[in-house]
Amino acid sequence: MSRLDWLVLGGALLFVVLWGLWKGRGATTGESYIGGGRDHRWWLIGLSIIATQTSAITFLSTPGQAYVDGMRFVQFYFGLPLAAVVLSVTLLPLYHRLKVSTAYELLEARFDLKTRLLAAILFLIQRGLAVGLTIFAPALVLSVLLGWSLHVNILIVGLLVMIYTVTGGTRAVAWAHSSQMVIIACGMLLAGIMTAHRLPADVSFGDALHVAGGLGRLNAIDTHFDPNNRYNLWSGLIGGFFLMLSYFGTDQSQVQRYLAGSDLTQSRLGMLLNAMIKVPMQFLILLLGALVFVFYQFHAPPIFFNPGPVKQVLAGPDAAAYRAIEAKFAQARTDQSQKAEAYVSARHRGDAASIAEAKHQLSQSHAESEAIRREGIALIEKANPGTNPSDTNYIFLAYVLSSLPVGLVGLVIAAVFSGSMSSMSGEISALGATTVVDLWRRLIGGSQGQHEGRGEVWVGRLATFAWGCFAMAFAEYAARLGSLIEAVNILGSLFYGTILGIFITAFYVKRVRGGTAFYAALVAEVGVLACFKFTAISFLWYNLIGCVAVVALAWAFSLFQPPQPLPEGELAG
Repeated sequence: MSRLDWLVLGGALLFVVLWGLWKGRGATTGESYIGGGRDHRWWLIGLSIIATQTSAITFLSTPGQAYVDGMRFVQFYFGLPLAAVVLSVTLLPLYHRLKVSTAYELLEARFDLKTRLLAAILFLIQRGLAVGLTIFAPALVLSVLLGWSLHVNILIVGLLVMIYTVTGGTRAVAWAHSSQMVIIACGMLLAGIMTAHRLPADVSFGDALHVAGGLGRLNAIDTHFDPNNRYNLWSGLIGGFFLMLSYFGTDQSQVQRYLAGSDLTQSRLGMLLNAMIKVPMQFLILLLGALVFVFYQFHAPPIFFNPGPVKQVLAGPDAAAYRAIEAKFAQARTDQSQKAEAYVSARHRGDAASIAEAKHQLSQSHAESEAIRREGIALIEKANPGTNPSDTNYIFLAYVLSSLPVGLVGLVIAAVFSGSMSSMSGEISALGATTVVDLWRRLIGGSQGQHEGRGEVWVGRLATFAWGCFAMAFAEYAARLGSLIEAVNILGSLFYGTILGIFITAFYVKRVRGGTAFYAALVAEVGVLACFKFTAISFLWYNLIGCVAVVALAWAFSLFQPPQPLPEGELAG
């Protein structure tokens, strides 16, 4: 990177840290540290919710996902708007009325302590591991593409985040999120504009979309129902709906964002703002990946975007064979570029027969070059056993470093770091809050009044720091997992359905009491893990399976127990 890129990157990260420290000052009680003062406005809540779920994985892996698989991943988010409406009507009023600090406090009042602890521990496990992935993703990619040490990258992200998160708590996180979203939006928007600008002069934006569509990269909607197909309209609307209900309704990293609202209206508006922005935002990021794909129809891409394994094969006995495949691939891509230009020219002439023939020729040429590319990847795997054959996570950043102008490179990398920092800060803050409220206060810390003093602030800071260290440690040992945007959502889907099932049982199956819900959740979680291990069912359906299994099993188990009255209080009503 140039000196200007370094200045842009360093200045952006320094601003985020200082802004978070400044806005987070004054957290002197446990309640203000965890709850952020409960005075946030709707726009700050909405930006904070979006930033918490917008990790570096979003900007590293999502464009690459569109590059290799098209835009069908956007269907993953189709259940979000409906889930946001349902939660705004049901859970948000309850959380505000009871003035809880975490989502899991409700479960002890409705069931018992062990059910509350089970839900909290399931959250802590999956979210603690997920934070490691959000750090590992940019650290790994940047270490390969920029030559930086993986350990240094992990430390940079982790320590920068912990400076303001540990110090200022929820308030610092929310305000840092606002500045991070500005950096992210500017970086990705300018990258998209520049990508469209760098297409050949006779290729318009409309032409680019037709090229992408002709090669199967604009497949945003798939109406075919197939439970083994990860991304279609039905898995997104149904499985995605249950995933989003659980994520935004029971995941403390999200619940903590809108619990900080000054009143119910502000929290609802923040939730709905997120629902309105998230789907278009993901669509545009995927579209950016499709544009990068079109860019490489007119410019030669590498066989493999991850340069590390390529360097290794070129240093070994298979170097000559790989060079021969590179030459064959370059020739195939030259032919493919000519076919792409012919397709665009046919579109400009408007002759339907010529357009159809040119499109067929382009598709055939693309298939031939992809076959050669697979030969090269197979040779890389042979020379480096254990190499991940997927380079999805490297495509976009490799494009940025090789094709975008000076200054913009630094801004996009700042967006990547900001994404990692925003997600990590929101998540470790939630992990610290859950540890304090659901474990420390309930099992160790004693009386209700203690969280008004400074002692619990230090307990919260220690818990947050410990979870940050755990995440960095896991990031050090995280294996390569293919597309990280898929990996992090698969991890969440292994637990979210079960947690959501506990909450739905609590609110709507009045017959079920404490121990029954606890054992039903344990059995359901084993069932979800079995689906993951032994079936080909798409991970989005795990959310529905886990939720329904908890509710059904809890109801069935309750038939063997005499009915008991609900506990007195607002939750019972």
